[in-house]
Amino acid sequence: MRIRPVLAVPAVAAALLLAASASTAVAAPSSPAGAPSPKAAAPAKCTAKALSLRAERSSDARVLHLRVTNRSARACTVDRIPTVTFGDLDGAALPKPAGESGPYRLPAGRTAYASVLTIADRADPEARRVRSVTVSADPSLAGRSFTARELGAGATVRVWEPVTTWWKPSVAAADRALGLR
Repeated sequence: MRIRPVLAVPAVAAALLLAASASTAVAAPSSPAGAPSPKAAAPAKCTAKALSLRAERSSDARVLHLRVTNRSARACTVDRIPTVTFGDLDGAALPKPAGESGPYRLPAGRTAYASVLTIADRADPEARRVRSVTVSADPSLAGRSFTARELGAGATVRVWEPVTTWWKPSVAAADRALGLR
């Protein structure tokens, strides 16, 4: 089964890399009083406590709808590709479109959506069956597991070459990214 390996860059390594590059940079002159900053500070990475994750089966039994809500009072970032793993199978759903990890800004109180195609053909003899699906808004966060029953899928979820969309502003946009609408 083709899957995306779940990799996370430790925050400490990223901080050391940023600190090293900042120490070699030359200080730029500050902006005059009242003038806008040339580059606004990027929002911090979302914490697990700031996020609410939900997942449910769509009207198409092959598709799961995911949503992540920023419950904090400030904008924060999650990875633009949700990490979706299936029971005890190795790896994660592949992103569609293909791409690398990167930040996705989630304003305070707002929700982002993704769609996951777990299997193209439910009758596929190669299909695996799992009792749970785990979803994380960022590979550095533990995420949340949903049983097949919680998802509305019965006893198991059928999986073969799963793909996930990047986070989108609506369910319709996520479904369009999969070619469903």
